[in-house]
Amino acid sequence: MPQELNYWLTTVQMPTAPAQPLPESVDVAIIGAGFTGLSAALALAKRGAKVVVLESETIGWGASSRNGGMVLTGLKLGVNKLISMYGRELTRRMYAASLGTIEAVERIVKEENIACDFARTGHLEVACKQAHFDDYARQVEVIAREFNHQLRVVPRDQLCGEIGSNIYYGGMVDEISVGLNPARYVAGLGAAAMRAGARICERTRLQNIQRESRDGAPGFKLNSSRGTVWARNVLVGTSGYTGVATPALRKKIIPIGSFIITTEVLREGLAHELSPRNRQIYDSKNYLYYYRLTPDNRMLFGGRAAFFPETDQTIRKSAEILRLGMIEVFPQLRDTKVEYVWGGTLDFCFDIMPHAGQVDGIYFAVGYAGHGVAMATYQGQKMAEWIAEGKTDNPFTEIPFPGAPLGLYNGKPWFLPFAGAYYKVLDWVS
Repeated sequence: MPQELNYWLTTVQMPTAPAQPLPESVDVAIIGAGFTGLSAALALAKRGAKVVVLESETIGWGASSRNGGMVLTGLKLGVNKLISMYGRELTRRMYAASLGTIEAVERIVKEENIACDFARTGHLEVACKQAHFDDYARQVEVIAREFNHQLRVVPRDQLCGEIGSNIYYGGMVDEISVGLNPARYVAGLGAAAMRAGARICERTRLQNIQRESRDGAPGFKLNSSRGTVWARNVLVGTSGYTGVATPALRKKIIPIGSFIITTEVLREGLAHELSPRNRQIYDSKNYLYYYRLTPDNRMLFGGRAAFFPETDQTIRKSAEILRLGMIEVFPQLRDTKVEYVWGGTLDFCFDIMPHAGQVDGIYFAVGYAGHGVAMATYQGQKMAEWIAEGKTDNPFTEIPFPGAPLGLYNGKPWFLPFAGAYYKVLDWVS
């Protein structure tokens, strides 16, 4: 039985914020010490703002340290779907932003000297059906014409140069995407934010936020498990862990479990056979698998093995489901030992899009749908820019942010088993 332990956390010593009381007042209070919150804290502190980050657990505790470490271009929805929903111009800006997310991560890694195994390996999407592969050519043509970005279609008879599996109908490559160690990256972000002057308060659970003016200035009083702090501005970056303290936001976010297994270290020849170009790989299903080699040549294999957020039961069940999925893709790993299994919680919105903006005067950025390493970093920077300068060019603030149909959702996702079944059926018929 594999250890129920996040492999990435075995590779890093996470920074610990010094124990200190909450400040009495700040320019900006940020909720959540993950990619969004720490990226924003770093950018705001460098601008001279007085910043506090309230984190209910510890730095990077949530999805920011638990993901596959894939820094991906594009959005969850295909470009033709985006154009039909938002029109060409707004889609063009959103796609350009998705490319900018990669540059945002790379710039922070270089400027802050974060040793996180950042490598521009590119990503490979593999087609589970012929119809999915046929759609790749249409996508590549639209992306080249509309967004001036080149992707490459890989026919089935050439796929062996990209992946050591024969179950797919072809692939599509984007050379811009990146792989990194997410725990090392979020640890580096946290250390950089503290160096810049941001105060991070760990194990500080937000209870509620109230509007309260001080000395004639509008602002907010934040009540937490460790006391209160007054802030001129508040930014919420809690993603799939958004809680009762921000109910209006919680009702628009669906927390979905994602689970990962990691094998023992593979011998060099086998690792090269499985992934000759060391790509970040994911398949074309709704109920998808994603996988890659870790920097020390383990196979990391993840997916929505259970839609519910992580518990001991869902983690154990997911380990076996994912192992069977991994062997289906790579029969070569049938006798390979799985050493680690863990889970985390992603945030999906009802339209499967990222969203940023203000609700009740409070800034937010959420809805990364599995693209969080890149998009959350970018949104943290964009929200910092908006708060500090009063303006920002961020297309994700301009799209409608839908809630549940008929308002049948209060933040507790009772419908996830039905959603999981629906997506499995959709994958079967599509």
